[in-house]
Amino acid sequence: MLASAEDAEKGLKRTLGAGNLIALGIGAIIGAGLFVRTAAAAGQTAGPAVTLSFVVAAIGCAFAGLCYAEFASMIPIAGSAYAYSYVTMGELIAWIIGWALIMEYALGAATVSIAWSEYLNKLFGGQIPYEWCHSPFESFTDSLGVHHAGIINAPALIILLLITLLLIKGSQESATVNAIIVFVKVAIVILFIAIGWQFIKPENHTPYMIPAGTAAVTDQAGKVIADYSGWNKHGWGGVLGGAAIVFFAFIGFDAVSTAAQEAKNPKRDMPIGILGSLVVCTILYILFGHVLTGVANWKDFVDPEKGREASVAYAISTYMTGYGWLAKAVTIAILAGFSSVILVMLMGQSRIFYTMSNDGLIPKAFGDLHPKFKTPYKANLILFVFVGLFAAFVPGHVAGDLTSFGTLFAFVLVSIGVWMLRVKSPEIERPFKAPLVPIVSTLGALICIAMIVGLDTNTLIAAFGWMAVGLVVYFGYSRSRSKLKNPSEIVPHASDFEKH
Repeated sequence: MLASAEDAEKGLKRTLGAGNLIALGIGAIIGAGLFVRTAAAAGQTAGPAVTLSFVVAAIGCAFAGLCYAEFASMIPIAGSAYAYSYVTMGELIAWIIGWALIMEYALGAATVSIAWSEYLNKLFGGQIPYEWCHSPFESFTDSLGVHHAGIINAPALIILLLITLLLIKGSQESATVNAIIVFVKVAIVILFIAIGWQFIKPENHTPYMIPAGTAAVTDQAGKVIADYSGWNKHGWGGVLGGAAIVFFAFIGFDAVSTAAQEAKNPKRDMPIGILGSLVVCTILYILFGHVLTGVANWKDFVDPEKGREASVAYAISTYMTGYGWLAKAVTIAILAGFSSVILVMLMGQSRIFYTMSNDGLIPKAFGDLHPKFKTPYKANLILFVFVGLFAAFVPGHVAGDLTSFGTLFAFVLVSIGVWMLRVKSPEIERPFKAPLVPIVSTLGALICIAMIVGLDTNTLIAAFGWMAVGLVVYFGYSRSRSKLKNPSEIVPHASDFEKH
């Protein structure tokens, strides 16, 4: 695997520096999660203690991030958690994690592109016809009694196509565009924190956690929209439940590791990219959550129709008089955030497909590189068709929390894998070593498992159903075509013979 990664003529081009990788991480991390999940966690489980939920999620990510950094510096190849599991636990486990990562990257990109379409329409004041920005499974009747049914979500399809073409053009070009987007959205997040700080009301932070015995909340029709009786809906349990919700906001730092094969100096730059982006975003998240729940009371975010989906714009327009322009700027930041998330998600998924194809587990086309740009262009185009069909014709809420499950599952296996490789192959050079292994790796796995348990039952059922489909594909197609089962297809490099 290392020999193939080092083949500059046949492999991916190494064009990314540490700054590019940090920007890629921030580009993937700050998006829907920050602007939507913060309010959702505050209103559903954590209250103002959503800041503590960010801390818990960040600690779990930090443990996993240290393990990712060790692997990425030691095995600087595309494929992320899939490749690391392949090395440490074998092909079957690697396939399972590769299949789970589709939930994180492909499904995540589709869901975010649908949200991008919604916010673009908001920015234009709802001028895009309903039929052309919603799936055929969505409809509504307006105030005049006219029924509208969706045909296709065209804006979601367009943004996916533009980003796919950018990714085919090259990693350096994609990283440059991403860096510009990251600058815009981080600047607006900092602006909201700085201006919003003066509007914080201390009483909104008291009590800091949702008290036990808090009554359930119903809408006008009597339907329960928030129930605080569960162990993970109030107090410290609510903080953990909130961590499972806001964890979605941290998804993306692992996508940096998918670009390892395109880093100029992966042994040095990968740990900087992974851990640097995680630190920057964690600080911004805690400050953002503190300001949002201080400006508006957490109870404002219980009702999705009232404040949760557009929580920041709601808080600004309701409690920050004279700053209407900031609400518009936040919408622009959200669009920018969504764009960079889609870019990094599609890039990450195409690199995982590229590596899985090289291992013989999926068709060879996914591993073909463009003769000029040296990017996996066929994987990008196939991915566009798959993700585009989902984005254009399926409602966004279908994805639910499946993206979080796929990521958490990957984190668990990477954390375990670092410890396993330390035991099995202690002599391998490790340019970056995660500290206090096995303590760090064990805590990383346990915290991520706890957050998986914190997900709702329907999400877990759907996730395990998806994994069952993956096993059918593996035993029905991939296993017999694997290069491990067909050693004659593996072509050793001259350097391999020289070493032995």
